[in-house]
Amino acid sequence: MKQFGGKVTKKLIERYGQSPNWDGEKFINLEETTMQINFHTLPELLYKQFFEKEGREPNRPIPIQSFDQEQFLAPSDRSKFIWYGHSVVLIRISGKTILIDPMLGPDASPIAPFATKRFSENSLGVIGQLPEIDLMLLTHDHYDHLDVASIKKLKSKTSQYFVALGVKRHLTHWGLDESIISEFDWWDEIRLDDITITFTPSRHFSGRGLSDRAKSLWGGWVLQTSSENIYFSGDGGYGQHFKEIGKKLGPFDFGFMECGQYNENWHQIHMYPEESVKAAIDAGVKITMPVHWGGFSLAQHTWKDPIERFTKSSVNEGLEFITPAIGELFNFKSHKSTSWWDNYD
Repeated sequence: MKQFGGKVTKKLIERYGQSPNWDGEKFINLEETTMQINFHTLPELLYKQFFEKEGREPNRPIPIQSFDQEQFLAPSDRSKFIWYGHSVVLIRISGKTILIDPMLGPDASPIAPFATKRFSENSLGVIGQLPEIDLMLLTHDHYDHLDVASIKKLKSKTSQYFVALGVKRHLTHWGLDESIISEFDWWDEIRLDDITITFTPSRHFSGRGLSDRAKSLWGGWVLQTSSENIYFSGDGGYGQHFKEIGKKLGPFDFGFMECGQYNENWHQIHMYPEESVKAAIDAGVKITMPVHWGGFSLAQHTWKDPIERFTKSSVNEGLEFITPAIGELFNFKSHKSTSWWDNYD
């Protein structure tokens, strides 16, 4: 099936084996990480996921604000951002257009018997509005971050790809030219004109099928220029790596922190909102924004729970935050946030 992506080969295993984060069979986290899911608990979890929907989706589709290319591309001494729900972020920084985890498809579980529908309609249509993409960044290969349809629609307008180690095989399987794809291990960095880009650790896992679990890496990204330092945490549970990232690369002017799709059964791979705030503080993030919510319901909490708990905890901890609407063009220095989600049940 095309959705599964590229297969793991013996040659690729030899390549992955050169990583200090490979244990001989798979990629591993910096801390012991487990999930409390087994054949006994899985049926109940699946039933709750697909059939117990009350409060887990907005009562009507969340609109995506229209894209203003002229305003987005206009010269500025500050970076600009647009969040498209879940973890999709479009960035204009130092004259470059960068797109992170562009899963803009309508279904986050395309191989499951039931769909996990996006909260917004016609999201794939956004791609046609976007300008040329100088660089795509991919944090890992899960379906809610890497979507075949989105990648194919973006192919003609994307110049270069920086991806987690192991993700390249999926992109080449879907017809992309391998010469424009660079893979990154944790702490690998590269200079793109004025931007220093570093792949950072997270506490998570990977895989698109039954046989490729942890056969590609996962992580976050740091974008440093002469005037700004931006952190994108990527998916993952709370851990000591946030302090290490802050020590090595921080402090950060702005940070996108994973916040959503958490559950006690997989607490070590997705943070509770209060932990997302703590992680931002650990990393030295001055102004933060929660992502990994507002797009899909992939856990049993209500769809508003992540943002409500994150904002409350941020206020309690004295952490400055912003909450742009989906599709809204913003600058983290001057954005005037609203509780836009209160307009929905």
